[in-house]
Amino acid sequence: MDVDSSSILLRSSDFLLQYGIEVWTQKEVVSVNPADKTVKISDGSSQRYDQLLIATGCRARPLSCPGSDLKGVNVLQCYEDAKEIISSSPGHKAVVIGASFIGMEVASFLSDKAASVALVGTSSYPYERTLGPEIGNMSMQMLEEQKVKFYMKDEVTEIRGENGKVKEVVLKSGTVLEADVVIAGIGVIPNSDFLAGSNVEVDSKKAVIVDKYMRTNIPDVFAAGDVTSFPLAIRGDQRVNIGHWQMSQAHGRIAALNMLKKPTKIESIPFFWTVLLGKSIRYTGYAEGYTEIIFKGKVEERKFVAFYIKDEVVVAAASLMFDPAVSRVAELMANGQTLTKAQAQAEDLSWLQM
Repeated sequence: MDVDSSSILLRSSDFLLQYGIEVWTQKEVVSVNPADKTVKISDGSSQRYDQLLIATGCRARPLSCPGSDLKGVNVLQCYEDAKEIISSSPGHKAVVIGASFIGMEVASFLSDKAASVALVGTSSYPYERTLGPEIGNMSMQMLEEQKVKFYMKDEVTEIRGENGKVKEVVLKSGTVLEADVVIAGIGVIPNSDFLAGSNVEVDSKKAVIVDKYMRTNIPDVFAAGDVTSFPLAIRGDQRVNIGHWQMSQAHGRIAALNMLKKPTKIESIPFFWTVLLGKSIRYTGYAEGYTEIIFKGKVEERKFVAFYIKDEVVVAAASLMFDPAVSRVAELMANGQTLTKAQAQAEDLSWLQM
C-alpha cells in the first residue's frame, strides 16, 4: 500500500504519444446517446464515436451507517486513499470492516504498523463464501498470530466521533471498538449510472451485460472489465461478474479484437491470488454453488490444494505452498478438459505435474 504510483504505471506517457493515443483526464462522461453516437461530458462538451468501449470498473461501496462521513473513515480505491490510510495508521488503532480480500489484505499490511488492528465481518470466517470455512479459519489464525483481533458474525451499526474525527466503532453485538482510523472493504458498485436512458442493458446489480464478444445489446457499444456481466465459458456461459484484473485484462484484449472486426470469443479462465503476511493463496476457476471441497495436503499446516466440487466436477481450485497445482488446473481448464471429483480424490496426483 505504500508503493509509489509512478513506479507501477502500466504505460508511460511516451508510449501513449508514440501510438497516437489521446488521454483526457479530469473529465467524466455523464450520458451516452447511441442514436446519434455521442457521449456527453461533464464540462458540457460532447464527443462523437464510431465505436464505444465502456470500461468504467466499479467503485468501493461506501458505509451507510451513522458516522460514516467522519474524518478517518476510508475506503481503499485510489492512490490517495492508500496514502491516507498509510499516513494515519502507524501507532494508531485501526478498525477494518469487511472480511474478504480487501479487508484481509489491509489488516495483514497494517498488522505490524498500527498500534492495534480489529477486523469486523458478517460471516463466521473470512473468505467463507469464496474459499470456504477451512481456508477462512486458517487465514484468520495467521492474522491472529500477528495480534489482529476478529469480530465475526457481527456488523457495524454506528461510528462515533469527537470534533468531526472518528473515535469508536459500535457493533450490533454491543461491542465498542476504539478507532483512530477505519477502513471499509465491503464490496463494490459497478460504475454504470451514466448509462441511464441509453438503453444499454444492465443486470440487477447494475453490471453491463455483454456477450462472448464483449458486445452490449446496442450496436457498436462494447464493455469490458469489472463493470460487466459476461458469459463464462467454463460454466456453460453462465453470466458472471468477476472483479480481478487478470479477467479485465483478458476482456480488454477481446473487446479490442472484436472492435477491429476480428471476431474472438472470451474464453479466459479466472485466475487470481491474495497475499497475507508474505504467503500467497492462489485460486482458479469459478466455485459459486460448490457443494464440497476436497483437500490434498493439510490446511492446518498451511500447505495444501483445495478442489471445489459441483455436480461431480472440479469447478475451482485454491492452494497455498502447493505450486504449480493451481496454474496446472487453470491450464487444463483452458484446454477444455473436465476434471472429475474422482481425479481430485485419487492418491495419484501426477496429472497435476507436481
